[in-house]
Amino acid sequence: MNLGGYKNHEAWVDLSKGTVTYRKLNEEDLRNYVGARGLGVKYMVDHGVYDVEPFSADNILAVMTGPLTGTRIHMSGRLCTVTRSPLTGTVTDSHMGGWTAARLKWAGFDNLIFTGKSDKPVYLYVEDGKAELKDASSLWGKGVRPTIKALEELYGEKDTSIMSIGQGGENLIRYAGWMNEDDRASGRGGSGAVAGSKNLKAIVIKATQRGNMPQPALPDQYKTAVKAGLKAINEGALTAPNKGGLSVYGTNVLMNIINESGALPTNNSQSTHSEHAEGVSGETVREEILVSEPTCHACPVACKKEVEVTEGKYKVKVESFEFESAWALGPNCGTGNKEAVAYMIDRCNEYGIDTIELGHCFSVAMEAYEKGLIKERLDWGDVDTMIEWIEKIVHRQGIGDVLAEGPGRAAISFGNGGLAMVSKNQSIPAYDPRGIQGIGLGYATSNRGACHLRGYSVSAEIAGLPEPVDRLAVEGKGNLLKIFQDLHAFSDSLDLCKFSAFSENADLYAEQYTAVVGIELSADDIMKIGERVYNIERYFNNKAGFTGKDDSLPERFLKEKATGNSEGEVSHLPEMLEEYYDVRGWKDGVVPPEKLKELNISTVGA
Repeated sequence: MNLGGYKNHEAWVDLSKGTVTYRKLNEEDLRNYVGARGLGVKYMVDHGVYDVEPFSADNILAVMTGPLTGTRIHMSGRLCTVTRSPLTGTVTDSHMGGWTAARLKWAGFDNLIFTGKSDKPVYLYVEDGKAELKDASSLWGKGVRPTIKALEELYGEKDTSIMSIGQGGENLIRYAGWMNEDDRASGRGGSGAVAGSKNLKAIVIKATQRGNMPQPALPDQYKTAVKAGLKAINEGALTAPNKGGLSVYGTNVLMNIINESGALPTNNSQSTHSEHAEGVSGETVREEILVSEPTCHACPVACKKEVEVTEGKYKVKVESFEFESAWALGPNCGTGNKEAVAYMIDRCNEYGIDTIELGHCFSVAMEAYEKGLIKERLDWGDVDTMIEWIEKIVHRQGIGDVLAEGPGRAAISFGNGGLAMVSKNQSIPAYDPRGIQGIGLGYATSNRGACHLRGYSVSAEIAGLPEPVDRLAVEGKGNLLKIFQDLHAFSDSLDLCKFSAFSENADLYAEQYTAVVGIELSADDIMKIGERVYNIERYFNNKAGFTGKDDSLPERFLKEKATGNSEGEVSHLPEMLEEYYDVRGWKDGVVPPEKLKELNISTVGA
């Protein structure tokens, strides 16, 4: 294989046998699915993982990179974990930033795929094209940071990246994720819990950039593509360094904007406007507790905002105060206490659990208590009890054992499943579908459960990028969402940061891919690849038993009217869903054989 960007080397780690087998990549798969998200789900389909329990030894956990990973292409620092989710039962992929992905590529690997289950705790050590399993018994029971510290003492901090699970993954919290040494998370979907079920504690990667950077197939075009991408980022309204937007306020630039739109889910989505939003907004955080602005490999934007609380009982220093985390643990739970929210984010990072799902666990319990469904008291805004309950959840004690199963299962156990703001059992992010119509359709049709990142229609509906679209309009949202979903499916397969799409487009992605890999693609070509990835994910879910009935939203969004500047609105999901299925060519949420054939999706081995 002579394709640029790839190392053409992956490790298949059989945890049951304690062996590592090295394989080359299949060029046809790379042409069809590129890498990272796309190639990961192809492996899941090939091995029929839709028929296995997520916590069984037969589940696969794939740690994936893309062809641009570790190169000088800007915003190419993402790493992807792919598995069958214990939270949703769907195929899921979750991405982390920092330097882990680039260092894995510099260490000589495209991917690491774990099968089976070890009979004792282990970690994988990766260096110079080789991978070795090592005993992690002394690390089991430790949090993320003590684990990373112990491994850095063993292997040195220089030129080392470590990704680890915490007690959340060990105790099979269904929304446990992976964390790396920069507090970057592969957070959604429960891939950390899958690692815990396999007794896999950590991955240690040792490599330097010098002499190990993937080589582009077309060096002259590569230089041009790098410059073109940087120019677009530097001129982007949301990505331009030090000129506002993500660079200045991080993702939390959205808190006040979404709140003023009347689209910020508040008190478990009982309202769409919060009086507490300002207290945890990007503007307030920057003014009062910001201390540093770290970045990821090859990224000039630096959207991460490190904060420090120096006084009071919530003293903490946490690498990133993100919009989704701040909202989930803040306005969603009736508080604007930024210090307490920062402390809870830190606890989530230490234990390795998803902040979005945790915030929903709290808000479901708050409403359940408010309605007299449970005796355990948790009032709106009671941050001290929330902090106490984090310990109960992580260690599965009392009410925590119920909430460890996720908000959807917890709400059912409380006697009212409608209290959980979930789709396919994954909780919604910080955008209310009554105030942003397209994102509601996105939640319902996301292949990994409710998610804004599958198809970020908010870009057009709120930010006006690439062009403004009426956020409350219904007609046309099916087609709009398909475009975003297919574009992001391709960029996730490269694996580029999602925020690149705020300033770059399909033409630039095609230029970058062509220069690095050496296969000439047009914008239309990459959209077709993205469509193929989205459809093979849907095919996996169909094989796992998901149909159109699962493309749903909680009744609250369909019947209870919004407040604030979206007052009176409800989600018009049925009308949008009809249009969406039509443009997708699906029948009641199922990919028909003719669509599989059209997209050249092989089901051999499925």
